[in-house]
Amino acid sequence: MLIRLDPASPEPLFAQLAGAVRGAIARGELAAGERLPSARELAESLGLNVHTVLHGYQRLRDEGLVELRRGRGAVVTPAGADGLARLRHALADVTAEARRLGLSADELTDLIRKEYS
Repeated sequence: MLIRLDPASPEPLFAQLAGAVRGAIARGELAAGERLPSARELAESLGLNVHTVLHGYQRLRDEGLVELRRGRGAVVTPAGADGLARLRHALADVTAEARRLGLSADELTDLIRKEYS
């Protein structure tokens, strides 16, 4: 898992870190039960304060994506790892409905872009 942070971004570093891990989980790069690097290791490798990493991990815990275990670190939860599968299932439903309504792929893509922004 590669984590890139932008110190010039208005988004706080802990939120960028949480977003990078969230994305890795969604893409299937991190599986259920997989351990994340320790907060100390990750802080050192990214040049961050350990509390910044812990704040990012706590955000992921609050979202139900990881479980924090004293002495064992952060572990990806089954619910977190299933996120992409749920999204793909929902997307299949949306595309089926779009076809039923006669929307083209471009029209559906435009609709998603408008909703996403």
